[in-house]
Amino acid sequence: MAPRANWKGFLRLSLVTCPVALYPATSESEKISFNQLNRQTGHRIKYLKVDADTGDEVPNEDIVKGYELEKGQYIEVSKEELEEIALESTRTIEIDEFVDRADIDPRYLIRPYYVRPDGKVGHDAFAVIRETIREMDKVAIGRVVLTNREHIIALEPMDKGLVGTLLRYPYEVRSEQEYFDEIQDVKVTKDMLDLARHIVNQKAGNFEPEKFEDHYETALIELINQKRAGKPIVPKDRPKGENVVDLMDALRKSVGGAAAAETMAPKKGAKKPRKAAAGQKEMLMPISGKKPAKEAAAKKPAARARRKSA
Repeated sequence: MAPRANWKGFLRLSLVTCPVALYPATSESEKISFNQLNRQTGHRIKYLKVDADTGDEVPNEDIVKGYELEKGQYIEVSKEELEEIALESTRTIEIDEFVDRADIDPRYLIRPYYVRPDGKVGHDAFAVIRETIREMDKVAIGRVVLTNREHIIALEPMDKGLVGTLLRYPYEVRSEQEYFDEIQDVKVTKDMLDLARHIVNQKAGNFEPEKFEDHYETALIELINQKRAGKPIVPKDRPKGENVVDLMDALRKSVGGAAAAETMAPKKGAKKPRKAAAGQKEMLMPISGKKPAKEAAAKKPAARARRKSA
């Protein structure tokens, strides 16, 4: 099934315009989720929308939006009134400016979307906008309305398309001073920095997301498998935190431990062990009437195969 767009409209750079669609670049639907149940009956819990004073259930057609001026006093706002203040960015992403990627504070990043031409027309104009951003090595900043709110969106080239990342407004970002003012000013010695730098160099590498495993998700799968099989659940020992008494001694031991781990690492050219994340999809037992996990994994993406098995 083709992905469903979250937004459709136009991308505009001055007089150059093309129809585009936005698709979520991330998803959490593959993660294990739980329903709330009635412990006595085993039935799912159902939530109803009720009047806070009378306790009566309220049908959807009688529910309106309201802004609370003070306790118990509201101003009602209708759907029609909200539509009247619709912004141009409801249907058009207007590129306002171009900035350096390093200028965007990571605290302002919300979530990414894939942006591609919508339909068979406009591919030429889309390519012009995309390659202009790529050639200038900049990030295009525009505005878009999603979920009835206007967002800042940062557009960057990716392969044949664009990635648009929603950004927060300044009033949504808390000041760091509220949290950092009470941190003590500590003078770090050169010896400590040298040891810490050595640890960093020993652990240096490239960011490869596929080598990371979601350990909590794996633990959930194992828990569900054990309960399905009727096995007893045995609590695991939790690691105990230790107070660091001598910081220099801890740094020296860390350097020694990192060096030992480095000597035990597989040498270049040796057969690499299978990555933990790849094995995660095979953990679930097949459900009666469904294909085994390995067979399903061969036909579907790893995460999707794992979820359907759950």
